[in-house]
This record gives sequence, structure tokens and C-alpha cells, in this order.
Amino acid sequence: MPDKILNLHPSLALLIALLSGSLITFSFAPFNIWPITIVSMTALALLIKEQSLQRILWRSFAFGIGFYGAGIHWIYVSIHNFGGASPMFASILVFIFACFMAAIFVVPFYIFGRWFNRHPLGLIIALPACWLLGEWMRTWFLTGFPWLFLGYAHLTTPLAGWAPIGGVFSIGFILVLSTGIIAEWVWCFKSEKTKKIKLIIATGCCAIFWIAGATLKSITWAEPDLTPIKIGMVQPNVDQSIKLSFNQGTTIAALDQLRDLSTDLWTNDWLIWPEAAIPTSLTYHDALPFLEEMNTKAAEHDTALFTGVIYKDRDKQKYYNSVAGLGQGYGFYHKRRLVPFGEYVPLEQQVRGLIEFFNLPTSFIHLGPQDQHGLIAKGVRITPAICYEIVYPDLIAQSAKETQVLLSVNNLGWFLDSIQSKQFMQMAQMRALETGRYLIYSTNNGPSAIIDNHGEILSRSDSFKAQTFTGVIHAVKDWTPFMVHGSGPLVILATLLLLCLCLPQLLNRQAQ
Repeated sequence: MPDKILNLHPSLALLIALLSGSLITFSFAPFNIWPITIVSMTALALLIKEQSLQRILWRSFAFGIGFYGAGIHWIYVSIHNFGGASPMFASILVFIFACFMAAIFVVPFYIFGRWFNRHPLGLIIALPACWLLGEWMRTWFLTGFPWLFLGYAHLTTPLAGWAPIGGVFSIGFILVLSTGIIAEWVWCFKSEKTKKIKLIIATGCCAIFWIAGATLKSITWAEPDLTPIKIGMVQPNVDQSIKLSFNQGTTIAALDQLRDLSTDLWTNDWLIWPEAAIPTSLTYHDALPFLEEMNTKAAEHDTALFTGVIYKDRDKQKYYNSVAGLGQGYGFYHKRRLVPFGEYVPLEQQVRGLIEFFNLPTSFIHLGPQDQHGLIAKGVRITPAICYEIVYPDLIAQSAKETQVLLSVNNLGWFLDSIQSKQFMQMAQMRALETGRYLIYSTNNGPSAIIDNHGEILSRSDSFKAQTFTGVIHAVKDWTPFMVHGSGPLVILATLLLLCLCLPQLLNRQAQ
């Protein structure tokens, strides 16, 4: 078997890597065929074992193109439908973005190929450690794009039990460890008995992780308060093209719709409107007459109302994508992680005016302060996350330390009925599981949902339908282990594992 794999034609190896990366998309929502992650990652491990550094880089790059090209192809919708790019040019931009992400994806494989590709424990220890460092890097490098982490595909498997302890990164680490062992079994199928004994030991250790995960799933790390909180949610389903029109007639119609849809929801403890529920043609101060009307209505019913709105700081002349509390809801929150091109334009001087996509009327948003303290509703503290922010594990875990409930408000109309909204909700579920918090997941176009402290959906709305629905949540005060330490210990552990594997080689060279 090793000879057949080592002697694969280079083009065939690249094709297998490309297809393996592409197939992982089917392990995430809405498909949820999680065993595909094991098959694809095993294939990648075999393709890079005992290869030259150059081949490892090219094969991991091909895998990354497939991984991102298939997994985030939905950005084509926003570029073409709302950015005005032709189908051909939009496709080219998606391919360029996939190649860019694949280049970032390759970085940890350089480390693997440079120092560990021929190490006896390369696939079992070094590859999982490199993978973990790669996923962690993608949460902050160039502001981060933390999408398609392997752990999301295992939200319902035994490995999900590790999420409240080590977050989504720990699940990915155990998964790549598992596939590394499988790859070693394939590689050493006809090897001598001593190698198989070592693999049996490694397999037993890995099985412990899976069994422990199943046991950990039954543990509630953070106990919910017994007092129920009744939630009402409005899903306006305003078409994205209307949101971008800045038309007075459609703006008034949108406000009237919010007023009408909320009529039967004022009896709830909290009422939630989604991101940019107040049309972006109106800033908070522009919409004050309407907001004061809603504030009075909420106060009369002892209800906390939270709505997405654009807030203009008149002193600094800055605009923020914000959530405002009205009635029994208090506070402002300004978004801290912005969407490139949708809310700000990287390299603005160079790309403004090239195509309509680089001139979107919402791409004027500024970054909110990092030291914000969330929102409050009737004494319950809330961690708000506006759209993209919910995909950052450490950001949410750190913010949730001071709060008892998670609130995610979103406008996913940029991507129409693509797989993006399903992937996004799956990531939101992971945040609820990591923090042991109930999550109110509100969207403009749907689906919206109430998610419990185990990451399970209690109720949800339909997609692309104007509707309202209600649910019940509970405040949670305790912390999960992941909230206490975040991903830091895992990053340190992965680094130490790599250093320990390198140490004997360094000592030998020094002795020589």
C-alpha cells in the first residue's frame, strides 16, 4: 500500500486532494453527512505522508481550493445578485477568494511538511496539532474568517461532548487524530507486528476520546435558572434589494410591517427584531419618532424590545451596525467584527468604483469598541452578536462570562436560499453548546430559532416568510470550562506537542 500511494501520478494526487476537500461540504449543514470528514481527512493524511515539502504544499493547496470552493461558493450570490458582477466575473472572484483562503490553509501544512512528514508520530500527533493551530489562526489572521471548522460537522456526534470543555477546536483535533490513526492503519496494513501494537495502543487512546465525549454530552456544565423568559420574535422577510434601495416608500412600509407584526407579541417578556430591522436609510436618530412610539408601547406592556439599527455618532461622524434596547431593554451594542465589502471595504482607495460590489451602500460601517458590556433586559444580562460575530468562538465565550443569554441578530438576505444560512445556524448552535447558554437566533429572512443550552433547536421559523413566533428560554449564570480558559490552553498544548516531537531531532543535531 505505501508504494502505491507514494507512486501516485502527481496530477491524480492533486485531483484526489481537490475532490476530498470538496466533499467535506456535505458533512456540514444542510447535508450533515458527518462521516465524510473522516474519509476526506484520511485521504489527505495519506496523500501527504512521507512526501516532499513541495508535494505536501501543492496537495494541501488543492485540498484547500476544493474545501473553500465548494464550502463557500454561496458568496457568488452576493457578488452577482447584489454586487452587479456578471456570472463569469463573479465566478472568477469566488475562485480567487477560494485560492486566497487555500493559501492561508496551507500555512500549517508547511510546518508539518518541513519538520514532521517523516516522523513516526507525524500523522497521529503533529497533523492534529498543526490542524488545530491552522483553525485557530483563521479566527484572527487578517481579522479572521472562521468558517468550515471540522468540529461543526460533529454537533450531534459523541465528539460534541467536548465542546463545552475545549470548544469547536477540540473536536477538530480529536477528529484529525482519529483520521491520522486510520491513515496509519492503511499505510501499515502489511507491516511488522511491532508497528501494529503501537497503532493498537494509539487506537485505544483515541477511542477513549470518543467514549468520553459521549459521556460528557450528558453533563450540564451550566445550570439554567428555573424562571422562564417568554420570547417573541419578528421575522420581517424584507427583500435585500428593497433594503438597499433607500426608498422613502419602502422605508415607511418596512416600519409599518414591524408595527403590525409585533401587535400580538407585546405580552412576551422580550421582543426581538433582527439586524437592520430599522431600514438602513434611517439612522437611530432619524428613526426616533418611530422608536419612541415603540418604546412607549414596550414600556406599557413591561416588555424589553431589542432591534437592529444603524447608529450614527454625530461627534465622531462614524456609523455603527448596532442593537438598541427599548422599553425594559437597556443599552446599545455596536458590532465589533465587520464583514469585508458588505460593511467596510479593504484597500478602499484601490477597489472603490471597480464594480458595484465594491460600492455597496452599506459599506460605510465602523468598528465598534472592544470593551462593550452587552445589553440588559429586566435584570438579565445579554451577549449580543450581530450576524458574522457569532462565528468567533473566543469572542462569544469571553463576552458570555458577564451575561446569562446569547442574542444573535442577522440579515442573511445577501445569500438568498443558499447553504450559507444552514451553515450559519449550525455555527450558532455550537456557540450555545460551548457556553451553555440559551441562544435567541433572529434573522430577517429566516430561519430564526430558539436554541437551548445544549445547542439543540427548540423552535424555528420558515425561510423567506414574513412571520412571528414565540418560545421560552432560561438565564444561565454558571460558566462552562471553555468560557473559563477559551482556546488558549489548546493552542499552547498543540505548540508543545510539536516542540516535543522536534526536540529529539534538535538534540541530535546539536550533539553531532
